[in-house]
Amino acid sequence: MVSRRFVLKRLLLLIPVVFGVATFVFAILHLGPGDPARVIAGQRASEEFVQQVRIELGLNDPIWVQYGRFLADAAHLDFGNSYQIRRGQPVKSILRFKLPVTVELAIYGQLIGILLGIPLGLLSAIKQDTMADHLTRFGALTGISVPIYWSGPVLILVFAQFLDLLPASGRISTDFDIQPVTGMITVDTLIRGDFAAFESAAIHLILPAAVIGIYSMALISRMMRSSMLEVIRQDYMRTARAKGQGARITLMKHGFRNALIPVVTVIGIQFGTLLGGAVLTETVFGIAGIGTMLVDAIQVGDYPVVQGTVLMFAFLFTLVNLLVDITYSYLDPRIEQ
Repeated sequence: MVSRRFVLKRLLLLIPVVFGVATFVFAILHLGPGDPARVIAGQRASEEFVQQVRIELGLNDPIWVQYGRFLADAAHLDFGNSYQIRRGQPVKSILRFKLPVTVELAIYGQLIGILLGIPLGLLSAIKQDTMADHLTRFGALTGISVPIYWSGPVLILVFAQFLDLLPASGRISTDFDIQPVTGMITVDTLIRGDFAAFESAAIHLILPAAVIGIYSMALISRMMRSSMLEVIRQDYMRTARAKGQGARITLMKHGFRNALIPVVTVIGIQFGTLLGGAVLTETVFGIAGIGTMLVDAIQVGDYPVVQGTVLMFAFLFTLVNLLVDITYSYLDPRIEQ
C-alpha cells in the first residue's frame, strides 16, 4: 500500500519541475532574436497591426512584468488566444480539442507495446540463447531500427491497399457524426452507445497504434529481458530453487515483480515521449492531433499555442513520472524509505 505522505511528497516535487519548464519556455520565446509581435502578425502586416499585437501580448512591459504575468496566467491555464492556427480562439479550447486525440493514440500504442513487450521479454530471458531468444531479440532490434515514416506507409500499403482490411487514414468513417465529449473517439462512441461507430473508430486506430506499439514493444521487451536475466542470477532466486520451489513459481512470484521496476521506468518515459513524438504517425495517418498542431504553430510563429502546448506536455509528463514513482513504491515498498 502506497502511503499518502509518499504521494504528497512526489506531488510537491513536481512544482519546481513545471516551474522550470515554464521559465525555459518563456525565455526561449521571449528572449530569442526577432520581434515576436512581427512574427505573430506576419511579415506583410501593417505597423499598426503589429503594434496592436504587441499591446495585446504586453510586449511593451518590462521583461520581469511579462514573466510574472505569464506564470500567473499559466497557473490558471490561460495561455491567451491563437493568432495563426485558429485566429482569435483561446489556446485552452484548442488544447481541449486536440490533446485527447494524441493521448488516445499514445494510450493504445503503449498498451500494444506492454501486452507484447513484457511477455516477449520474459520468453527471451527464460529461453536465453535459444531460437526463441534470437528471434525475439531480432524482432526487438528491427522494431527499434525501423523509422515510423517507413513502417507507417508500408503498413498502409499492405493492409489498406493490397489486402483492403483496414482504413488508411482518419479516426472514424465519414458515415458517423460523433460529437466530442471527452475528445477520445472510442470513449465518445461508447458513451453514446453507438457500437457500430465504436467498431469503426477502433478499426481506424489499429494501424497508427500498431506503428507506435511496435517501437514501444521493442524497447520494453529488450529492457524486460535484461532486467529478468539480472534478477534470475540473484542469490534469493537460487535459494528459492534450492528449497524445492518450482521454476515457474520462482520466476513469477520472486523474479517478475523485481524485474518490472526498470521496465516501469521505460514505460513511463516512453509514454511521455509518445505524447510529443507522435507527429510522424499523425501525419502519415491523417490524424489531426496535438503533435501536428505544435509543428504547424512553430512554423507560423503562433507563440501562445507553442507555449500552451509545451507546458501541457510538461505537465502530463510530470504526471506520468508521478504514476511511475507510485508504481515503484507498490512493487518495492523499500523505495518509500
